[in-house]
Amino acid sequence: MLESKLIRLKEDLELEKPTMIVGLPGVGLVGKLVAEHLVDELKAEKVMEVYSPHFPPQVLVNADCTVRPVSNSIYLGRANERDIIFLVGDHQSTTSPGHYELCSLYLDLAEELKVSRIYTLGGYPTGKLTYEETILGVTNSTDLIGELKGYGVEFRESEPSGGIVGASGLLVAFSLMRGIDAACLMGMTPGYMMDPKSAQFLLKMLCSILGIEVNTESLEKKAEEMENIVEKLKEKEEQQKIQEIKPSEEDLRYIG
Repeated sequence: MLESKLIRLKEDLELEKPTMIVGLPGVGLVGKLVAEHLVDELKAEKVMEVYSPHFPPQVLVNADCTVRPVSNSIYLGRANERDIIFLVGDHQSTTSPGHYELCSLYLDLAEELKVSRIYTLGGYPTGKLTYEETILGVTNSTDLIGELKGYGVEFRESEPSGGIVGASGLLVAFSLMRGIDAACLMGMTPGYMMDPKSAQFLLKMLCSILGIEVNTESLEKKAEEMENIVEKLKEKEEQQKIQEIKPSEEDLRYIG
């Protein structure tokens, strides 16, 4: 049976207690947008690739019409004298066993590189076409809650109520067994579409926690474009409500 594989593009990485940032595709692509923005801004170097039979059976088409299999990637960046490992990519697992297999692979790597802390990034679906700067958090250690509250991360009893599906939750839970502190940080998002606005808020919070500064212009532009789309959707939603409330001529005939 095929297994997930880690391909090393660079050997003998010498890191000092690096932080791992995980931004894989999820609700609103919030975590993916944040992590990929940091990879670009910090000019992080790709050092590993992950391939798995648990990814969708597809290839992606490049600009030059060549193809490549879907994969996830490990990048290495540095900011504020801090080594940062980024896990980003095309897909999460499409199977339950795959989620656990890949989670184990990522945590094996975290142990090998002596990662001191893991932050997984994601979106918290609100179902509402409104924005709020709240960043919701969960951790694998109560000691970490006090620290993150100091940066403004909000912790709500037993939330998210349905738990967290996928890598963002599994990595936080199982990293405890590896002796690694971990937290999942979630930006509030409608959950219907790609959400750079929520990603903006999450990026600001993460940079504060990491003590780094990056240019946010490209993400801001995407957020502005998405805000325009959301405003149009709101208008359409309001029009539909009015039409539902307004009686038709046929309805009026039955009013005595």
